[in-house]
Amino acid sequence: MAVRHRLIQASPQAVWDVLADGDRYVEWVVGPSDVTPRSGRWPQVGATIAYEIRLGPVRLNNESVVRRCVAGSELEIEAKAGPLGTARIAIELRPWGEQCLVIVDEHPLRGPGGLLHNVGVEALIQVRHRAMLARLAKLCEAGDGCRPDTADSTGSVSFGPETGRA
Repeated sequence: MAVRHRLIQASPQAVWDVLADGDRYVEWVVGPSDVTPRSGRWPQVGATIAYEIRLGPVRLNNESVVRRCVAGSELEIEAKAGPLGTARIAIELRPWGEQCLVIVDEHPLRGPGGLLHNVGVEALIQVRHRAMLARLAKLCEAGDGCRPDTADSTGSVSFGPETGRA
């Protein structure tokens, strides 16, 4: 079970606003691109978004389903990983003074991915979580709900191939 946390220099509400916007999923999650709503309204329970994961020349079509949502504080997602099965990803937001402590807990849920889960896979998930939380922090700390493609008086966050961020 991979658990990682990060203190984000933004309010829990600012962090929740990013998590609750399904269109922004690909801005903070490492791996997916081209998000498309499938059903429901993100982040309501049962809402589903589809996306593509690119691993070099390989392209996998996957989706994530909201399994649990406590508005403003908890989001649990079941992420489908093709033939490997699914993973449970729980994100908890805790007020920490004026800031937000974000805790991510991920583990295999269904399919052969659970059998393949080992210390090496755990280390890779930790690296992925570190990058994911850094992206989330950058978005939230930009302030004013700033989107990476929108410049304003607070600046903007750059995403794209030249920055190493999708």
